[in-house]
Amino acid sequence: MIGGVVLAAGGARRFGAPKQLAPLRDRPLLEHALAVMAAAPLDRLVVVLGAHAAAIRREVDLHGAEPVLCTEWDRGQSASLRAGVAALRDAETVVVALGDQPFLSPRAVDALIGARRPGAQAVRATYGGFPGHPVLLERSMFSAILALSGDEGARHLLAGPGVRDVACDGLGRPDDVDTLEQLAAAERSGVPLRPTRPREVA
Repeated sequence: MIGGVVLAAGGARRFGAPKQLAPLRDRPLLEHALAVMAAAPLDRLVVVLGAHAAAIRREVDLHGAEPVLCTEWDRGQSASLRAGVAALRDAETVVVALGDQPFLSPRAVDALIGARRPGAQAVRATYGGFPGHPVLLERSMFSAILALSGDEGARHLLAGPGVRDVACDGLGRPDDVDTLEQLAAAERSGVPLRPTRPREVA
């Protein structure tokens, strides 16, 4: 089974409001990332919620993603990542995306899955030579993920020799939205967003 995780548990302190619910082209910001992952070749998709979880479940179309509540969301991104991986601990691999990156592409997820190789513990998308998301984590890395703490996620784990980088230039963009100014820039951007539709769940 290939699983997918969308991390959307944060309190959005820099944004100053529930970022996940901020409107971008007539839909909540989080919904764009969920639509991308729902369209990717994944067998099961979860979304990790924490701050504003109740409002998100009321107001956002989760596109078939199963909500996972991270009660320790205020302890940093590693807590959210642990919650997502723990929910998919039976998967052979997990693809991780961030809920505030509306311009990601399902084609990038497909490229990471196609780049899996024996001995590689992770596959990471790069844009212009710089690492970004999505990131694919193999089962061999799950125990290290579940032992993480702090607010850097798996960054230091992705610095090892078992990580493959895959250029995803032209397969979406890694722009994230952390401020109102960045949201306005995303609204003005000519980058197309994937039409949203409910995910078909077998």
